[in-house]
Amino acid sequence: MKKTEWLREDLSGWPGPEYLKQKESAGWRLIAAEWEREVEVAPKSEHPEGVGSAEEIPFGTRVAGDCRHLEEDPTEMQVLNHLAEMVVQDLSYNRMAESLNQRGFHTRGGQPWSALAVFKLTPRLIEVAPRILSGSEWESRKKQLSRVTWNS
Repeated sequence: MKKTEWLREDLSGWPGPEYLKQKESAGWRLIAAEWEREVEVAPKSEHPEGVGSAEEIPFGTRVAGDCRHLEEDPTEMQVLNHLAEMVVQDLSYNRMAESLNQRGFHTRGGQPWSALAVFKLTPRLIEVAPRILSGSEWESRKKQLSRVTWNS
């Protein structure tokens, strides 16, 4: 199995032909040129609210194709739905993580779920739970959950 390596080097000027030949003979292929310059920017207070901030995208959403708004991420919404079911069943965080891993789900970072990762997702689950738990799909799913007594 082959693996791709990348190398970034800071240069103070244009690389000469000898440098380029040396890299090519070592198996490297030039794939990009990165340019940098300094520009004047307005102070942060002049930007509209949220512009330029590096806010984390809420779990269950992704940046839409137009890069202007967020839309649901179907896979992450499956994780949230599954977690909602497991919370209703009163499962431990360890058991929730095991279940997500058994179903082939991974965290945004591509890692297997851990109890801590599930715990850290709890505030987001609380935020979206009213929408998840009020859908028609959830109504039919409630009937399938046998470990919990409903309306008691």
